[in-house]
Amino acid sequence: MVTSRAAGRAWSAAVDAGAVLAVAATAHQVVNLRALRTPSPRPPDVGEPVSVLVPARDEAHRIGPTVRSLLAQVGVADLEILVLDDGSTDGTADVVRAATGDDDRVRVHTGTPPPGGWLGKPHACAQLAALARGRVLVLVDADVVLAPHAVAAAVALLRAPDRPLDLLCPWPRQLADGVAPRLLQPLQVWSWTSLLPLRRAERSHRPSFAAANGQFLLVDAAALARAGGFGAVAGEVLDDIGLARAVMASGGHAGVADGSTVASCRMYEGWTDLSAGYRKSLWSAFGTTPRAAAVAAALALVYLVPPLAALGGSRAGLAGYAAAVAGRALAARRTGGRVWPDALAHPLSVAGTIGLLAASVAGHRRGTLTWKGRVL
Repeated sequence: MVTSRAAGRAWSAAVDAGAVLAVAATAHQVVNLRALRTPSPRPPDVGEPVSVLVPARDEAHRIGPTVRSLLAQVGVADLEILVLDDGSTDGTADVVRAATGDDDRVRVHTGTPPPGGWLGKPHACAQLAALARGRVLVLVDADVVLAPHAVAAAVALLRAPDRPLDLLCPWPRQLADGVAPRLLQPLQVWSWTSLLPLRRAERSHRPSFAAANGQFLLVDAAALARAGGFGAVAGEVLDDIGLARAVMASGGHAGVADGSTVASCRMYEGWTDLSAGYRKSLWSAFGTTPRAAAVAAALALVYLVPPLAALGGSRAGLAGYAAAVAGRALAARRTGGRVWPDALAHPLSVAGTIGLLAASVAGHRRGTLTWKGRVL
């Protein structure tokens, strides 16, 4: 009986703590969303050279719209587009050439295999950066489509006189179809809008405040050189976050913006692609297995315990669940995602992410993780 009462008190305390933290996270998110940088629909013309870098490996099925959107950019007088065919076997380079015709702004280069100690994407980006002449480097993944003013608007945010940055990630709108992508993809935006103090992160040099998305990323070329170039993230699975950390550690400033009005990305088509993508990288997000376990426990406390308690009639649990749903809905509405009924399934999204995190950590420990035919 004593043990049962103690367990009941412990459960009640966990429900209360989870609910309070869920409410606090959503309140913090409201503040963040008000401070979030947003690209202008009418940005000023860019007066400096800009290089767009597109690393591509087996992207023939989707790189065409990406390249065409780059050719349609306006407001950037001195623009070059560099595409690196990183050992593709599906005719990626031919698709790019067919999409660009004889436009002299585009150059397609054949990449070399990554040497020891390098992962594929950082090495591809390093090759592109070595070829670029722009003062601003714009990294664009082959599954991203930009609005015509996207590059000009993003450069304006990077060079904002009142809040200049050295690295900026205008987070694209995540296009998600199917159950798994709709459940899990929105957690990317939700996580940093809820948990990262955006204004403080832009002023800080602490690596723990870094957030980035390599789908659409701008970096000042001089700041990149000071940070050690892509060699600083040669072995990083999450090279985008690693690059932001390197820039911050070298004295630069990094930040994120709502890029949903200027860029879109369909990252995964279904569960097979999504689970492979998440498993190959989630382990790297937290550095060590104990940290990953601590994050999983915290997510469970805040976003699984309250809704479970709510099913049993707990008012505190219902309040925590409602706060979590509100946070998910706010993030989706602000960044062009689906709001309803997807936000209601937030506990399932968190549970799925915890499961993929566990699978990622296990795969890393066994050495079985691969991506696009390369061992990680």
